[in-house]
Amino acid sequence: MKVRDLLIGYEHRVLHGDPGQADICAGIAYDSRRVIIGSLYIAMRGSRMDGHRFVADAVERGAAGVLVEDPLDVQLPARTCVVQVADTRAAAAVVAARYFGEPSREMRVVAVTGTNGKTSFSFMTEAVLRRGVCARVGVIGTDGCRIGDEPITIDTTTPTTPEAVELQHILRALRDRGAGAVVLEASSMALMLHRVDATDIDVGVFTNLTPDHLDNHGSMEAYKQAKLLLFGGMCRRAVVNADDPVSTDIAVLMPGAVTTYGLDDTVAEFRATELRVHPTGTRFVLHHAGRRRAARVPIPGRFAVSNALATLATGHQLGYDVDALLGALEELPVIPGRFQTYQTPAGVSVVVDYAHSVDSLTKVLATIREFASRRVLTVFGCGGDRDPSKRAPMGQAAGMYSDVVVVTSDNPRSEDPDAIIDEITVGVQATNAALEQIADRRQAIAWALEAAEPGDVVLVAGKGAESYQIIGDRRFPFDDMTTVHELSTLPTA
Repeated sequence: MKVRDLLIGYEHRVLHGDPGQADICAGIAYDSRRVIIGSLYIAMRGSRMDGHRFVADAVERGAAGVLVEDPLDVQLPARTCVVQVADTRAAAAVVAARYFGEPSREMRVVAVTGTNGKTSFSFMTEAVLRRGVCARVGVIGTDGCRIGDEPITIDTTTPTTPEAVELQHILRALRDRGAGAVVLEASSMALMLHRVDATDIDVGVFTNLTPDHLDNHGSMEAYKQAKLLLFGGMCRRAVVNADDPVSTDIAVLMPGAVTTYGLDDTVAEFRATELRVHPTGTRFVLHHAGRRRAARVPIPGRFAVSNALATLATGHQLGYDVDALLGALEELPVIPGRFQTYQTPAGVSVVVDYAHSVDSLTKVLATIREFASRRVLTVFGCGGDRDPSKRAPMGQAAGMYSDVVVVTSDNPRSEDPDAIIDEITVGVQATNAALEQIADRRQAIAWALEAAEPGDVVLVAGKGAESYQIIGDRRFPFDDMTTVHELSTLPTA
């Protein structure tokens, strides 16, 4: 496509070359090292790097077109077209969608945002639609990109929502593989940084808002406003958690286009009552459209029922039969790293969960306490180079609901693991829980499994299905559930 065609109707200024002649035939890149002859290079500013510094490198590698925010002081060949826009991140979403043929318009797109539950909702919705109504559904989020069991192997540089260029590429790949619908996790940072712009979203889903990511947003109000961007004109309809006060803000933004779900809100359109929590799942009564239906989700806890309600409401908004969705919900497969359970040969129950905020850790532990007959031992840490204000509160939450807390490393990144552990420990020490500090995560899990007795429950929290641990600037292979399996089956001395 010509640069001119990618920018039709989008405000821009030509600084060099002819956009009607510059042919983009080799993709779009915002990393100059990925530019090849015929690429469009987009100079984007990040938290650590400014893409404008690498324009000369991109041109030398053969970029046919360049998008910038600032005029350039660089010698350019006549063949190179340079266009100035007000915000290259916003422009990237538009040109990428056009370059890949606006794939979101060819599918039903669901975008979910919220502090907790995005990945569980995405997995649950894909599984229920696949099993209940035979839909072919793509998933884009924290656990990667896939359609059914087939992974989409397109490199991404962000942990939850891909950058706009990669997102549109993935959407095209999903559509080309037969996806009729897509469930997309939309993080607050992705919404702020325009990654989801130019995506045609049928249903926006809101799960909850609790303290997290304040290192990025600065305040809860700013964090909320970032989430609300999804409902300020980006989606046609909304499915929102009526138990969270943010649902009121969304109703104001989208009058007449909001479907509610909830456990506590008595007027929610999808409501659950009579919850009965067991180690293998939760039974409840679904109230919808004047009917009561017996329901079950094979995951213990209120949070699992809340996610199930969001899934049912979303499926209904997409036009599917609620009874068919309920039947599929009962057959839901294990969600990797989300309240994933295992019974060791010694009779110890183990739960691996992604809980990495105060709210999510509290909810997981409260659920475990509902069925635990003996002690609860919790192994967890906090990520480095991330919001430090939640470390002591997470330690306190763990101590309030656990008999023993083993504080260890999560992904320490560039921080000193022992310093992170010390910050968490302050919170644990404000409770009556016994405390162990073991920086090596494998050793920490091993200690908890050895200390646990038959009937005890060991929670390993914070990383879920992540297959790596980031220490310094390196990624090392590490999986919590795999580690639990290995350690629990080792021969005893």
